[in-house]
Amino acid sequence: MQRSERYILTTHAGSLPRPPGLVDMYVRLSRREPVDAAALAAAVEESTQQVVRRQLEAGVDVGNDGEQARESFFTYVQHRMSGFGGASDRQVMRDIVHYRSFLELKLPEFARPMVSLTTAPKAIGEVRYVDRVPLEQECAQYLRILAAEPRRFTESFMTAASPGIVAAAMLNEHYPRYADYVVAVADALRTEYEYIVSQGFVLQLDCPDLAMERHTSFADRPLEDFLAFVDVNVEAINRALAAIPPERVRLHVCWGNYEAPHVFDVPLEDILPRLYRARVGALVLSMANPRHAHEHRAFARHPLPAGMLLVAGVIDTTTNYVEHPEVVADRLERAAEAVGDPRRVLAGTDCGFATAAGLGEVAEEVVWEKLRALRAGADLATRRLLR
Repeated sequence: MQRSERYILTTHAGSLPRPPGLVDMYVRLSRREPVDAAALAAAVEESTQQVVRRQLEAGVDVGNDGEQARESFFTYVQHRMSGFGGASDRQVMRDIVHYRSFLELKLPEFARPMVSLTTAPKAIGEVRYVDRVPLEQECAQYLRILAAEPRRFTESFMTAASPGIVAAAMLNEHYPRYADYVVAVADALRTEYEYIVSQGFVLQLDCPDLAMERHTSFADRPLEDFLAFVDVNVEAINRALAAIPPERVRLHVCWGNYEAPHVFDVPLEDILPRLYRARVGALVLSMANPRHAHEHRAFARHPLPAGMLLVAGVIDTTTNYVEHPEVVADRLERAAEAVGDPRRVLAGTDCGFATAAGLGEVAEEVVWEKLRALRAGADLATRRLLR
């Protein structure tokens, strides 16, 4: 995994805007409506070409395919794994329902066409990884598009759902215990993780379960119960990553990629020592949004382990405000000071910009403006920290 040796590298957390036609097809698929397979494949190809090109134009160093071949950051596994069916009835985040006036304000947004993350299929049988074809096609497509581009990323990554987010959001109606379920998911997803790394990509595991579940499925339970859940999920991650060098994996943790009060979010300090137990080479953390912009202080009390990198979220993915490059640079300086070495810090985003088709809160044009601001801010920070 590349470090910021000569200049602060820029990256993002994975998902990028999908064009309206592709969103429409994914929404119809999620409703079990027929969609022309050839038209879907063509739309994915074209949109992937566009997001790769636009990342390069924006100055992204460590890029990806924008998750254009998936309808969301975790429900895609239902097309590659057996054992899922029906629909979950997932608990809504506590902060959304706690404030009635806020919920009423957001209701029109919930009504727009999107792929639902609260009614994903549930586990009704043994989960196994049974179809590698979509995975192989996704990787091959991205490699082909990269080869056709005259410019190059410094490095490429590919995201994958963590065992814990699948087990938490795709509810269990088959296994006797949650721990049994998440281990089964980990054993299945090992196939995906190892293949992604074998293709030369850095693997990013998307793990909102390690923070967001505190105010979701553990909203009415003691903190100790949630921390025990985190421990189980980190063990499952390590089980799935057993054959992969830690330096080829980065772990993305967030408190939910949605604009809301977030007053019930677990502090980073409560979970950071547990995140360090994961066999990964970097953490990708939300540090730009107003609720977590102070979290860099946690690293002074819990130093980043030797050899581990920090991808600091310095761009908020839930607001259409475009960060000034000076703000981005200031945030990177604080992160570098907390870590103790600017070469171990990359500039990133809090989360993805389109975690599910139709779900993004930032306008497409603004997304690219934000990524340009990320580049400009990283360049400012480079001059201050590395030159």
